[in-house]
Amino acid sequence: MYPSSLQKLIEELKKLPGVGNKSAERFALDILDRKDQDIEPLVNALIGVHQNVKRCLRCAHYAESDLCDICSDTKRDNSTICVVASPKDVIAIERSGQYHGVYHVLHGVISTMKGILPSDINIETLVKRCDDTVKEVIVATNPNVEGETTAMYISKRLSEHACDVTRLASGLPMGGLLDYIDDLTLMKAIEGRKKI
Repeated sequence: MYPSSLQKLIEELKKLPGVGNKSAERFALDILDRKDQDIEPLVNALIGVHQNVKRCLRCAHYAESDLCDICSDTKRDNSTICVVASPKDVIAIERSGQYHGVYHVLHGVISTMKGILPSDINIETLVKRCDDTVKEVIVATNPNVEGETTAMYISKRLSEHACDVTRLASGLPMGGLLDYIDDLTLMKAIEGRKKI
């Protein structure tokens, strides 16, 4: 049994995604073994992120000012909005280096099983953003039940707007073998085929 302060730290660390009992214990013991001057930057970073990081007023990505770096970049194509479920999806798409439009972060997806309704996520501000200057809205939610439900709802909500609503292509991964691909992925690959 650990002292109560150490046990409390372990319990708090276990609340982080992907951190189980053993990892939380290992992190807590490492933190405890550090010298004060080594732990101070971690504490300051935790306090700093909560004091300085907020949601961008336009797209709801994380920012330290009213607009995130992407929304304030005048070189971005504001006529194309890529809709994602979370800020980490923005980072994943940006890493590809292939997309030069702007984003809209929902901070969740519709999930009736979990009680998450359209009003619980950031859809209404997306609808308001889609004025005459927006030509395309790319829905880049995950290809699962919740992601597909969210994509269909967004498509329906934007049906009266002049913009095209598109979905990221899905299907076979590079290097994948057909006999190892699940039925749904194969079906999506056949639906999304294109001329070569």
